[in-house]
Amino acid sequence: MTYCPPRSTSEPSRDEQARALCLRLLTARARTRAELAGQLAKRGYPDDVSTRVLDRLADVGLVDDVDFAEQWVHSRRANAGKGKRALAAELHTKGIDNEVITSVLGDINPAAERGRAEELVRKKLRREDLSDDDLRLRRRLVAMLARRGYSQTMAYDVVSAELAAERERRRV
Repeated sequence: MTYCPPRSTSEPSRDEQARALCLRLLTARARTRAELAGQLAKRGYPDDVSTRVLDRLADVGLVDDVDFAEQWVHSRRANAGKGKRALAAELHTKGIDNEVITSVLGDINPAAERGRAEELVRKKLRREDLSDDDLRLRRRLVAMLARRGYSQTMAYDVVSAELAAERERRRV
């Protein structure tokens, strides 16, 4: 019978090191499984170690891509005024599966998305001089909405309606 001395407690295993790294990263902000896997790979952890650690973190609820996607969408819509297209692109770059993206974005009411676009345009119009070139102002506002991920047709409709309403409001 061969003697195997107990493992030294002063030197953590690769799994423990990987888990500690993931916990440090998760302390700063929520992350997707793909983001954590990327960080582990970048630091040279083998795939089997990454899989074991990430599976364990998912089992205890610390890594949940669906929850992450829901929180991300809520936050980015509320704070940055992002539309569905921009949110889908951001979630895709975070490594979220297409089914999860479709599911989370499917919960967004089209009327609510249009309302958020109207709110963004109204806020911008309050600071605009309406004596400026109308075409130039329309282009800027439509471009602002397009950069935030709203469809071009919705952006044009919203800008036209809000510009007319703002002109009427200032006329009174």
